[in-house]
Formats: sequence, structure tokens, C-alpha cells
Amino acid sequence: MSYKAIYTYAWDLAEAGVPAATKEFLGLGLDTVTLAGSYHAGKFLRPHGKNGKVYFPEDGTVYFHADPSRYGAIKPVANSVLAERDVLSELIEQNEMAVNVWLVLLHNTRLGMANPNSVVRNAFGDPYYYNLCPSAPEARAYAIGLARDVTQSYQVSGISMEAPGFTPYAHGFHHEFALMKTNPWLENMLGLCFCDHCVAGAEKAGVDARRFKAEVAGDIEAYLDSDIDTPVDMAEAFWRADIAANGDLRRYLDYRSGVVTSLVAEIRASVRPDVHVAVIPSVARPTAGAWYEGSDLNALARTTGIVETCFYEPDAMRVKADLFDIRRRLKGAGKLRGILRPSYPDLSTRAEFMAAIEALRDGGVDELAFYNWGHLRKANLAWIGDAMRGQA
Repeated sequence: MSYKAIYTYAWDLAEAGVPAATKEFLGLGLDTVTLAGSYHAGKFLRPHGKNGKVYFPEDGTVYFHADPSRYGAIKPVANSVLAERDVLSELIEQNEMAVNVWLVLLHNTRLGMANPNSVVRNAFGDPYYYNLCPSAPEARAYAIGLARDVTQSYQVSGISMEAPGFTPYAHGFHHEFALMKTNPWLENMLGLCFCDHCVAGAEKAGVDARRFKAEVAGDIEAYLDSDIDTPVDMAEAFWRADIAANGDLRRYLDYRSGVVTSLVAEIRASVRPDVHVAVIPSVARPTAGAWYEGSDLNALARTTGIVETCFYEPDAMRVKADLFDIRRRLKGAGKLRGILRPSYPDLSTRAEFMAAIEALRDGGVDELAFYNWGHLRKANLAWIGDAMRGQA
């Protein structure tokens, strides 16, 4: 499979028209459209938008005609654009480019609010509505149903799955706010899920999860009651020390990885055998931080065959360093794809972008994707064409 892809949204394609957009993509030397099939909320600046420059997508909806019978208690909500047109079907019918569907699985505030018994909960029992928990049976059934549904109802070439795991505390909700400094130790402790499903699963795996939950709650409460603002470097050292010294924490984190890997394996088994299945392990920088979300890179590569990594870095040397580390962790398992953003805040000059492309290709990454058509200026899109044509 050749994968030279552009990430895009249904609202941008609906506005421009699929034929015109496809012609533009082909002109850039691309062969695949990766369309968001399920997505969360946002506020997006569209440099070349025709019907307005700022867009607010409907939160937590799907952009394909879903079959409710393929889901359990949690069912997808159709985006309103489907009442007028099915952009995914239009893409498939054009038959000039491969169509890959990008599925945001468990990062869904709309469904979390409607299904509070299936969301992540911290050590105090507070619900994180933006994250359906991968340990919760109904959330797992939803994620599996989403992948099975779109691949059985549409002749897509593949899917790229994002957010199959535990979303970090500091990523996920509108207008996050605190009148105190945060730090990696506090955010990581607050991000641990102790919902009933996680506690029961961890105890089955041999972790004294109830005792550990009380310990984490006590540590967080003691910090919040203090007058200390821990500097970032110290907080990172404290967190690493906790992982090294606290066996329950280490085992709890390992349990989380097992939960995510098993979910991804169930998804792989549920879709059409001919469909390429890639997993986007994290948007953590660098990618090695994906483990906190339950993304074991090697295990995911062995499970799906493809890891599609966000190389969202500001220069080519950092991209090259991340690639070196990812290869070390994959240990030869699976195929590695790369996603780049040819613009601010990442590769903000053409030279840096071209150097990053060269670094990935030299490192054996020949399947590339670019994020995101509607967000990029025309000048930045032209860089993609230059890279695909091999122009220095």
C-alpha cells in the first residue's frame, strides 16, 4: 500500500466540493485522503475557507451513516452534514484516491456526558467526561462498533485510530483553568483512572488497587493543602521516582497498557481483513510519552501492524531523534508511518520541513501524512507538493 495522505474534515470537503479537492490533492502528489470519521469539538481557523474563516464543529459526532445495530448501549451521534450529503461516500466514489478514515475513539465529551458510568474517574471519583474509559465494557463496545461499522458499510482502504486509551489530565476540555501552578507529577497523578472498571480489572491483575487509590488521593490532597509550587524539573523527577519505587504504580501503569492493547486487538479482529489498521498512539511529545496513555508502541505495532506517529516537532533534528527512539522501541515490529504539520507551531520554514521529510525517508519511513488541509495556508500546502515531487 502506498500512503501519501492528507488529513482533512468533512466540512472542508463539503464546502470545496470533493472533485475540486481531489484534483488539488492529486496535484500535490498525494494518493490518499484521510478523512475524520468521528471527531470531537474544536475552534478552527481556516485560512482558505470560503464560507467563513473560523469553524466550530459539532462535538462528538460521526461523519458517516452509522448502523445502530452494530453498537451496544453507547451509540454514535450523526453530524448534521449527513442530512445533506455523505462526503465519505463521495470520496470513495471518485475512485482516484484511496480513502482512509481517521477515528477518534474515546475522546468524546458528548458521549461521556451521556454515559457517566463509562468515563475515566480520578482518585476522588471525579468524572472526566471527555474520556470514555477503555476499561469500561460499554465504551469498548462503542470503539469496536465504530471501527467495524465504517469498514463494513464503506469500502475504505484503512482506518487510523486515535485516542484508544487514557487521555492525559491536561488535554481534553474547554477552558481548562486553575488558580495554581500545575506540574507533571500533579497532572499525572490526577490523570490516573480509578473508575470501578479500572479498579476491578487492576485487582484481578494482582494490584491492590483500592489501597493504591486511597494513597494517590492522599498524596494529591496533601499537595493541594500545601503552599508548595513544585518546579517542573523537580516534579518530573518526583514522578520518575514514584514509578521506580512504588510497585503498585508501576503495575497499575502496566495494567493500563494491557487494557489498551487488548482493545486495539479486538478492533483489529472486528474489521474487514483487507482493511489496513493503524493506531495513532499519542500526541505526546516526544512519542515515548505515549506509555502514560496506555500505548505500548511495540505491542500496538504487533497487534495492528501499523503505528502512525505524530512527528509534531519544531525542527528536523528533533524529528530525527524521535524517529531513532521509536525505532528502538518498536524493535522491528510492524510498519511505521509519520504525520507532519508543515507550518507553525512545528516546521515553520520550508527548509526545515524538507529536512524533516528527508530525515524520515532516510530512516525508512516512506508512508507519510500531512495535517490538516483546512488548517494550512496555500503556501504551506505547496511545500507538500515540492516534497512529494522530490524538489529540494
